[in-house]
Amino acid sequence: METKGECRIRRCMKSVKATLVFRREELLYDVESYSYVEGDVMKTDDDHARHQVFDVAQGGNENLVTRMLNLAHAECVEVLYPFTKKECSGGEVFDNSLVEHEEYTIELTLPPEFSHTTLLLLKELIHKYFVVRVLAEWMGMTNPGSTANWQARLEETKEKMKNTLTWRTKRLRIRQHPF
Repeated sequence: METKGECRIRRCMKSVKATLVFRREELLYDVESYSYVEGDVMKTDDDHARHQVFDVAQGGNENLVTRMLNLAHAECVEVLYPFTKKECSGGEVFDNSLVEHEEYTIELTLPPEFSHTTLLLLKELIHKYFVVRVLAEWMGMTNPGSTANWQARLEETKEKMKNTLTWRTKRLRIRQHPF
């Protein structure tokens, strides 16, 4: 097993198993950084409105952000379905208890020729998806004027994730031409 930062890769004859790990602490840091900038550049003199944008992961908002991160994780796993699918074993029971994960993992089963660099790009796109997903929902509540911008970023990131998986799943072969 090879370990590269947040990507763990195992090779088998028929497939490659990769585990992507996203740390809650890193995701929240980026969410707070973006929300600080968003609040700082808001076109308002209302300090209370700015304060609401800044406080995305503070105080009583932790549970909201946890639910948003959990939803973003589930959405990523679903978007990557061909590579993340797991059979139902039967008898699964799910409830809506709030679970605060320290790490969000995504396990992928990839073709053996899948590019390592493509996997690294996918890792960065998923990280961005988590962050933008939280911000899109948060800005919808605290700064409705910027909601369309964050929703557009969210959709763009989702499309890039999908395209990354389908674009380079096989080795690129360039034929030689005499002229």
